[in-house]
Order: sequence, then C-alpha cells, then structure tokens
Amino acid sequence: MGARRWIVSGGDHGVGERCTPAVPTGRSPERVLQVLLGALWIADGMLQLQPSMFSRAFVTGQLLPVAQGNPAAVAGPITAIGRFLEPHIALWNALFAAIQLAIGVGLLVRRTVRPALAASFVWSLGVWWFAEGLGGLLTGTASALTGAPGAVLIYALVGLAAWPRRARDLDPKTAGGGLIGERGERIVWALLWVGSAGLILQPANLAGGALRSALVSAEGGQPRWYAWFLARAADAVGGHGTVLTLAVAAEMLVVGAGVALGWRGASLLGVAIVVATAIWVLPEGLGGILTGRGTDPNTGPLLALAGLAWHRSRREPERVEIAAMPAGVAIAA
Repeated sequence: MGARRWIVSGGDHGVGERCTPAVPTGRSPERVLQVLLGALWIADGMLQLQPSMFSRAFVTGQLLPVAQGNPAAVAGPITAIGRFLEPHIALWNALFAAIQLAIGVGLLVRRTVRPALAASFVWSLGVWWFAEGLGGLLTGTASALTGAPGAVLIYALVGLAAWPRRARDLDPKTAGGGLIGERGERIVWALLWVGSAGLILQPANLAGGALRSALVSAEGGQPRWYAWFLARAADAVGGHGTVLTLAVAAEMLVVGAGVALGWRGASLLGVAIVVATAIWVLPEGLGGILTGRGTDPNTGPLLALAGLAWHRSRREPERVEIAAMPAGVAIAA
C-alpha cells in the first residue's frame, strides 16, 4: 500500500491549516497481487463447491491417495484426518469452501487484506500437508511437471510478496517485496524455479515414458476435445520424453539463475510464463478444473503469478503536483 499524501490548502499555509488527502497516483504492485491472489482464492472456493467434493469419493479419491509414498510421519496424520472427515464430509467441505471464499473476498477489500493473508498462510500450510502431502516432495517421484511442490505452497509465497506495508515502512531503496523484501523475493523465486528443476531431474521423472504417462494421466475425466488434444500430445512425445524433460529443466534453471542474478528483462519473464503455461496446459491438464474434481488450478498459473510478483517494477516515490499554490506544502503521512 502506498504512502498516504496530504496537501495543505489555503493561501498562507500557516500552522493548523486544514489538510486534504491527495488523489492516489495509481495502484501499488502489492495491491495488484492482492487482487489477483484474491481472485484465485475465490476460484478455489467455487471449485470446492462442486458436487463431487461433497461425497466420500472426495476423501477416498483425492485426500487419502496423497499419503501414498510419503514417510509414516507424514502419511499417518493424512490418513487419520481423512478418516475423521469422511463420515461428515459434506459439512466439512462446505466449511472448506467458506474459508477459501472468505480469504478471497478479504483480499479484495483493502481493510481486511492483512487478516485475510494471515489466515491464508495458516490455511495453506494445513492444506499443503493434509491435502497435498507436502507436494509429494518426500516421495522421490514429485515433479514440477505434474504439480510439485504444491499449488497452495506457492499461494503462501505470493502472499508474502503481497503483504501491504505501512507508510512508515516504505523505503524507495527496497520498494516492493511485502514481508520479505525485494531481495527475499528474489531468493524465494530463484529457489522455487531451481528447486522445481531439481525435482524434474529425479531419476523417476527422467524415464523415457514418464512424460508420456503424465500426459495420459491428465486425460482422465477431461472433456472429449481436451482429452483428444492431450492424447495427441502424448503420441507426439512418444519415446522422446527424456529429452523434452531435460529441456524444460534447463529452462527452469535459466529462469532461476536469472532471478538469482537480478536480471529483470522481459525476456526472462516471458520464458517463465511460457514454461508455466506449457506445464499447465499439458501434463497438469489445466489442474483438472474441467473434470469436476479439480480443487485448484495447479501450479502453472501460480508460477506465472510468482514471476509477476518478482518482476514488477520498482516503485518510485509517489509525487503530488500542486498547481497555483506558490507556498504549497506536500506532506507524506
């Protein structure tokens, strides 16, 4: 949130003159992120209201399976929570949807941004463990091509960058960055992309048929036209999955290294958005949002949003122009 500016009105501008707030010069980068993030949370809440989410199949088909392959310390609580929710999943699911909708609406209203973001951090961590199995990071098979390290984790990271700073905390030298500062953003985003490349390079993901299998899996439940598209993509990949997977990993490493080095070129952001879009449309299957079972858009759009969070321009100190006021004074509050 930008600093609030006041203009002294009157002719002589003496002490005690009435002050009026200046007209805002534009939306802050944090505010844009808050609105975009709020829209995504609302979309998640709406997806949670799909009929399939109110049945026990939501537990047995989507929650419990994320325990598979995880260490017992991670898998045990996931299974216990799933079994606890299953008998009354309709009521619990309604609550889950309400929480996500409340977070989203809270981010759209300026006065409630901070509590909404704080709530989103707590909710994200819970969902990341109990509904995403820590993004599968401990399974040895997690891949950034299919949703690792977990969409909800990236929600939290973008939320850190979207946190509104108070006027007294604003410093032109460290503009942007929310709670973690511009340098913190650069470190987090670089780690996200380099870490994603590392996940892709795991042996299980470099197998010749791994990418094709991911595309075939993404077909399940999709509309006929989209399933046809994914099937043709899987046929095109064929036995070249290893080469294509290495190419994506290399692009992710370039993006991560560029961020770490502080590059701000539009070309770097462009590569990030192209890679994120390709992942979302192909192996992620648009996050399954067309299947009636998707609970979020998956990581593709969020990787692009994280890129915008880091890439946004430095804000210059906001200025207020005062016309026809020979002795005018502008005060930043």
